[in-house]
Amino acid sequence: MMKKYELTQNSIKINNRTLYQIKALKNFGSVKKGNLGGYIESEKNLSYDGNCWVSGNAHVYGNALVSGNAQVFEGAHVSGNVRVSGNARVSGNARVFDNAWIYDNAHVYGNAKVYGNALVFDNTWIYGNALVYGNTRVFGNARVSGNASVSGNVHVSGNAHVSGDARLGYIPIDFDCDFDPYKALKEILNCPKILPTLLGLNKNLDKLISTILTKTST
Repeated sequence: MMKKYELTQNSIKINNRTLYQIKALKNFGSVKKGNLGGYIESEKNLSYDGNCWVSGNAHVYGNALVSGNAQVFEGAHVSGNVRVSGNARVSGNARVFDNAWIYDNAHVYGNAKVYGNALVFDNTWIYGNALVYGNTRVFGNARVSGNASVSGNVHVSGNAHVSGDARLGYIPIDFDCDFDPYKALKEILNCPKILPTLLGLNKNLDKLISTILTKTST
């Protein structure tokens, strides 16, 4: 089978590794013969099968593999033991590393980071400054964005939207809804054994409780 790309002599150094710019040897997908792509460390980083491609100033290195019809482009970095497959896309300044897997129609972009043993799949979008790590699973039509952080053993699925400054982690909970951190905290504060215990302990804490209750009362 004819190779679809080759490593050129154009190289860059990153983390004491040498990455080589790739060049298409034939037409496939939206790529034309002769097109220059992004940078990979070796042929083990980009499959010859499917229409997968690394373009722009994207970097793929270590034991990471891009396969299927997956696309890594713009300034994205993919490294470690990561797998990007299916129709997945990693773009912008996104960073995917460690043992994370991105597949199906998932898209990681912006300044988002996915790492640890996280799995991101189905039609999920991870973007903004979002962090997804640990043993997190994000799937369905879920969105994680803004400065949100999802970690631990949390599962975010369905049509869930986790955004803003939300922090989900270290609790094995499935979120299958639009997650509003203020409403979630209000539910906790509404517990008759919790709110009386917290009130009056600290002025800043009282102010925080008041803010939460005010934001969720409208």
